[in-house]
Amino acid sequence: MIIESATESVKALRPMQRRAAPPLEETAVVFDAESVEVFYGSFRAVRGVTMKIYKNQITAFIGPSGCGKTTMLRAFNRMHDVIPGARVAGKLYYHGVDLYGPDVSATEVRRRIGMVFQKPNPFPKSIYDNIAFGPRVNGVKNTSELDAVVEKSLRSAALWDEVKDRLRHSALGLSGGQQQRLCIARTIAVQPDVVLMDEPCSALDPIATARIEELMRQLKSQFTIVIVTHNMQQAARVSDRTAFFTAELDAKNDQRCGILVEYDATAKIFSNPSDERTENYITGRFG
Repeated sequence: MIIESATESVKALRPMQRRAAPPLEETAVVFDAESVEVFYGSFRAVRGVTMKIYKNQITAFIGPSGCGKTTMLRAFNRMHDVIPGARVAGKLYYHGVDLYGPDVSATEVRRRIGMVFQKPNPFPKSIYDNIAFGPRVNGVKNTSELDAVVEKSLRSAALWDEVKDRLRHSALGLSGGQQQRLCIARTIAVQPDVVLMDEPCSALDPIATARIEELMRQLKSQFTIVIVTHNMQQAARVSDRTAFFTAELDAKNDQRCGILVEYDATAKIFSNPSDERTENYITGRFG
């Protein structure tokens, strides 16, 4: 079964303690976060996050609700810019460039760093026009070129064979799982470097979830992927590295604040975590 209890998942991974998992290859660093903090007005939602995200790997953010996973994810493509009063402190580098530097275009950041949301959000347009939307905005006008981009993107999202005969039909007629794969296809149609996914399977059934997970495994050869998930088994199945976040009282104002507890290879996080808080969470003792 795709869905299994946290305890069963951890037990299944325990044998890895007998011998060390092979170290993950440290590919090029895509994101380098140094003491990142995110504020909404005076409220500090996340504090002190330091981590590196590596090229062509899947990184999962796990942790209880309200611990800052999505808040941190949205910092990677400057989505907080559109929220009045929100700001990001510390340093967040993308291929060595300060993402929040004064000369960096937020629009260009979002073109290079795409986002797939929790709930599928296809445009009320045809399947074809959903995929072609981004390339058109970026200046692609040639019909044959657009046709090629649409087909390539849908094939990459494992959706082409299901929709190739109804490209001019409304995308709203697709199933939930198909809509999410369409949104992934729409995101990769502009050839981003990174794909951020905010709980992309939370609204899907187990079969659709399995398809999205397989798609992520295939896409990581082309893209760097960062995923927020409440499903620890999903993190264990698909990710190369896992970051565990939790929320603790902030001494500055007695409000709960998201913190990064531990970040390591997924095999180690689930078989032999270094922090007792991580162990307690993945075994279901809190969270």
